Amino acid sequence: MSTIVTPFTGKRMEEIVEKVRQGQRLSLEDGVFLYETDDLLTLGQLANEANLRKNGKKVYFIENMSLYFTNVCEARCAFCNFRKDLDDEGSYTYSGQEMIEYVEQHIHPGVREFHIVGGHNPHQSFQYYVDSLQALTDRFPDVTLKAYTAAEIDFFTRISGLSIKEVLQALQKAGLKSLTGGGAEILSDQYRKKMKVDKANVAEYLAVHRAAHELGMKTHTTMLYGSIESHEDRIKHMIQIRELQDETNGFMVFIPLSMQPRNKNAGIMRRNSAYEDLKTIAISRLMLDNIDHVKAYFINIGAQLTQVALSFGASDVHGTIIKERISHAAGALTPEGLTREELIWLVKGAGRIPVERDTFYNEIKVYE
Repeated sequence: MSTIVTPFTGKRMEEIVEKVRQGQRLSLEDGVFLYETDDLLTLGQLANEANLRKNGKKVYFIENMSLYFTNVCEARCAFCNFRKDLDDEGSYTYSGQEMIEYVEQHIHPGVREFHIVGGHNPHQSFQYYVDSLQALTDRFPDVTLKAYTAAEIDFFTRISGLSIKEVLQALQKAGLKSLTGGGAEILSDQYRKKMKVDKANVAEYLAVHRAAHELGMKTHTTMLYGSIESHEDRIKHMIQIRELQDETNGFMVFIPLSMQPRNKNAGIMRRNSAYEDLKTIAISRLMLDNIDHVKAYFINIGAQLTQVALSFGASDVHGTIIKERISHAAGALTPEGLTREELIWLVKGAGRIPVERDTFYNEIKVYE
């Protein structure tokens, strides 16, 4: 185990270091303190220790492809620049066959997963969303479908009249294997009201993942940070995820998503700082002691900061993606995707061991 070497570490930080090393769970007050401390190096080293105990020096990635069947959405969340109304210029809704044609133009043999999210399009029936997955399953049976957010599942219950469980079972029959983590934003109904998060509330988000876990699905979960929320809001978000994980053990990875400005030309003062991004990744690793992986999402924080994040508790760098749209619609300046070779280079450049995985973190190849 490495030694915390930062000089002048205060008593409160020393207490937290001792708690982590003794395997004691951090409290709300501990998490808020970690956000407020300026001792970034101690925080990073402590998160690195916690990650090394769980994952060693292995860092995971997947050959995946992001797909978006529709950008038409009834919700008008304040932070979203992806959504369109039905008659807006640039709105689209692809049929299963149209999506297959798109995939055939862009896919390469190594792709193992389709990452599928999109708008809450009220002009389509639930059967459209089922058929979308079935079309991909029939054409690409060896590619895992990781599809839809908890908010989308909640939307499907409203347009179908089915229960959460019934919706999930219908989608499973069509090939669904895992849920994406989106739609969490900040798990605070007060935040959601202020930010006009016009979709699943906190209880509904958690209920969808609970139901998925009860059906045997392993899922992903996120936190979108960097707008109006307080540090306490972020820690409470993590604690709610941690509590559900205690109950179901169904989350594979926690993904902190750095908020992107709506204007691509926005200056640095309208973006989260690298300091804040690293803190959030490190604190996520320390608070979520019962989730194996914390992801550094290069789409939001950039490839070089992602490398640094691997020494601040992160053990996953997502995947190849090919063409990401949602964060880039909101102003992301990062690449829309990376190749397998670039991901391997990124991880090795951070002194870690790249591991190609499948959706469920089964190891495909270790690049020693």
